[in-house]
Amino acid sequence: MIKKSKIEGLNGIIGVVNTPFTNNDEIDCDSLRRYVHHSIQCGVVGFLTLGMAAEINKLSVAEKELIVKTIIREVNGRVPVICGISSNTQNERLSLAEKWISLGCQGIMVSIPYEDDTGYSEKINQIADLKPGFLMIQDWEFHGYGLPVALIKRLFADIDVFRCLKIEVIPAGVKYSEIIKLTDGKLHVSGGWAGTQMIEALDRGVDAFMPTILHDIYVNIYNLHCSGKREAAKKIFYELVPILAFSHQHLDISIHFNKKMVHRQGIFSTDNVREPILPFDAYHEKVAHELILKAKYISDSIKSYV
Repeated sequence: MIKKSKIEGLNGIIGVVNTPFTNNDEIDCDSLRRYVHHSIQCGVVGFLTLGMAAEINKLSVAEKELIVKTIIREVNGRVPVICGISSNTQNERLSLAEKWISLGCQGIMVSIPYEDDTGYSEKINQIADLKPGFLMIQDWEFHGYGLPVALIKRLFADIDVFRCLKIEVIPAGVKYSEIIKLTDGKLHVSGGWAGTQMIEALDRGVDAFMPTILHDIYVNIYNLHCSGKREAAKKIFYELVPILAFSHQHLDISIHFNKKMVHRQGIFSTDNVREPILPFDAYHEKVAHELILKAKYISDSIKSYV
């Protein structure tokens, strides 16, 4: 029997931060601060920064540090901040983890390519030895089932700080249920990319979801479902499905669309992205414009769905 208790205060919607750029291709700290303020007003329970949606492979270490410092200062302890340390090398993962912990980041998230149980466990233990407030493992494989469930169970039993798992695999739903059962419901389980299955995930007992935009809508869906108003939650969610279908074609399309959304809302100063990235052509622009208007309508009409 696993004796850990469920991590508290992180159930709900966790905002995943895109990286805003100025017209000079620099980190736009003012936009980051507006994003934090807006998201907290919407009711998010935490932030994840330097995930895949942040275009992390195009950021220097100095830029990453500026992002983390800006977000931690703006959040000012109101909700937990989780900082990503994913990298191609273990040395850099450890270096980033030490840096983010020293800056006051409560949680560390890492995605490590899986080759075998022994090598993966060794790398996770090295990160855990740095004593973050908690460790979130990103179980990420867009075309497969990701990490072995037996390994996840063993790591959770053996590593005190391993408290959260972000599942982004195919199929996500079955794995949510497997992990919740194998860890006696004590491992905090969240969903990210599988946003199109949000109602199913909530039915299965997932603790949190991590969208990048539309936090007011997602918070309402989450709260309605958790208060037993599943039908009302479904009504709002089903309005979102065309937006998810478009933006979830590819991670790059999602980044383009999300930035256009928050730029239109006045949160980001620009909708600039960094190359290399898939193009967003005139057809994308047309559909994005229509869907941004739809998102605004949903936000403005939320009370009518209840």
